[in-house]
Amino acid sequence: MTAGIDVGRSASITRTVTEADTASAMGSGALPVLATPRLLAWCEAATCEAIDSGLDAERTSVGSRVTIAHERPSPVGAQLVVRAAVTHVDGRLVRFSVAAEHADGTVVGHGEVSRVIVNRDRFLSRLG
Repeated sequence: MTAGIDVGRSASITRTVTEADTASAMGSGALPVLATPRLLAWCEAATCEAIDSGLDAERTSVGSRVTIAHERPSPVGAQLVVRAAVTHVDGRLVRFSVAAEHADGTVVGHGEVSRVIVNRDRFLSRLG
């Protein structure tokens, strides 16, 4: 089911911290620096970028487990490169290492994100 998704497959995305991305704006703190929930969202976006082109139109992936260490603050205007690389594939489970860095290479955060490949229609049918 994970044909086309192999260990080593990777992607990176670049994002710039805006006022809307700050802890104070997102309600996850009082400071005008990158919010941890936004960092997590960017890490997940990088995993989707890495995996989506390997899936047919009937399949997608959903997040299932996250471990993130947010180690450095990022002010408004800072540019981050967020990378995701497949480290493990087991059936429908795909595990990624993720890392976010400032333009100068300073690591802002890192961790692991797991996603599960699902059939879109079958997954959505369980909502009702």
